[in-house]
Amino acid sequence: MSAYEEAEDRPDKPDNRDWKQRAPIMVATLLWGAAGGWLFSLAGIPLAWMIGAMMFTAGLAIFGVRLKGPGKSRAIMITVLGVMLGSAFTPEILEHATSWIVSIAVLLIFVVIVTAFLSWGFQRFAGMPKREALLAATPGGFGEMILIAESYGIDVRSISLIHATRVMFTVMLIPFYFRIFEGYTPPTESPMGTINDLGLSDGAILAACATVGYLGAKRLGIPAAALLGPMFISAIVHFMGLTTAKPPGELVNLAQIVIGTNVGCRFVGVERRQLINPVGVGIVGAAITLGLAMGAASLLHQTTQLDYHALWISFAPGGLAEMTLISLAMHIDTAFVSTHHIVRILFIVMSISVVTRFLFGKPKHDVN
Repeated sequence: MSAYEEAEDRPDKPDNRDWKQRAPIMVATLLWGAAGGWLFSLAGIPLAWMIGAMMFTAGLAIFGVRLKGPGKSRAIMITVLGVMLGSAFTPEILEHATSWIVSIAVLLIFVVIVTAFLSWGFQRFAGMPKREALLAATPGGFGEMILIAESYGIDVRSISLIHATRVMFTVMLIPFYFRIFEGYTPPTESPMGTINDLGLSDGAILAACATVGYLGAKRLGIPAAALLGPMFISAIVHFMGLTTAKPPGELVNLAQIVIGTNVGCRFVGVERRQLINPVGVGIVGAAITLGLAMGAASLLHQTTQLDYHALWISFAPGGLAEMTLISLAMHIDTAFVSTHHIVRILFIVMSISVVTRFLFGKPKHDVN
C-alpha cells in the first residue's frame, strides 16, 4: 500500500475490535452521511451528497458521536470516480491538450510560491515551528505530509487537522460561490445517466477498468492508486472508442457520500478546544490559497483564453477526488481539472521528501 493510500484509509485511529463490532458503526456512519447528502440535495446545494455527508459527519464527530470512517470501501468508491474521470479523455482532447502546457507550468510555480508564503506566514503569525509550518502549508499530498511528520516526530494530529480543514473549507466554498455568484442550479437529472441506461457489456468494460487499473497501480506503488489506475485504463479505453459509457449517477452519488464521510471522520476523537488553532490555520491558509488561485486563474485566462472557472478549480487547494467531483457537478472540463490536480499531487509527492531532507536533515524515525 502506498503512503497516500495508507494515510487516506485511516481517517481515525485504527482499532483492533472485531469486525462484527466495527461494521454496525461504519454502516451507521455512512447512513448519517447519506442523510446529510439527501438533505443538502433537497436544499439545492451544489455537490450536495459530498458536502452534506462531510458536514453531518464532521459535526457529529466534533460533538462526540461514535463514528467509523468508510475504510476499504472508500478505495472501491474512488475507483468509480477514477473510471468516470477517464471517460472524459476522448480523442477530441488532443486538440486542446497542447494549450494546457502553459497552465500546468504556471501551476507548479504557483504551488512553490504558495507553499513558501504560507510556511512563512504560519511561522510568523501562528508561531509554528519551521518543519510543522512547511508540512501544514503544502497544498496537497495529505498522506505524505502525515508520514513525513511522523518521521520527524512532529504533531501528526495538528497537521492532519489543518489539511482536513483545508480540504473541507475549499470543497464547501467553491460550490457555494457558484450557487451565489454564478447562479448555478443543480440539474434535475444526473449527467451520468442511470444504472438502467448502462448495458451489460459496457458495465463489464467499466468494471474491468476499475479492477485492472486499481490492482495494477497498487502493485506498481503509484500514489492514489484507487483513483489514478482506473482513470488511466479508462482513459485508454475511451480514447480508443471501445466504449462511451460512464459510471451511472447512483454510483457517483454513493462515491460522494463515502468521500464526504471520510473527510468528516477526520475529526473523530478531537476535543473541541483542540480545534481552535489547527482549524483556524487551515481556514486562513485555504482562503489565502483560493484567493491567489483566483488571481492566477484571471491572469491565465487573459493571456491564454482558457476557461476561468476551470483554471480556478484546477489551482484550488482541494483534494484530487473532491475537486474533480466539483468539476463534474459544475459541468466544467473534468479532463482539464483532473490533469492539473494529478500533476500537482505528483509534483508534491515527488518533491516534498527531497525538500524536507535538504532543509531538516535525515528523519529520526522510519515510518513504514
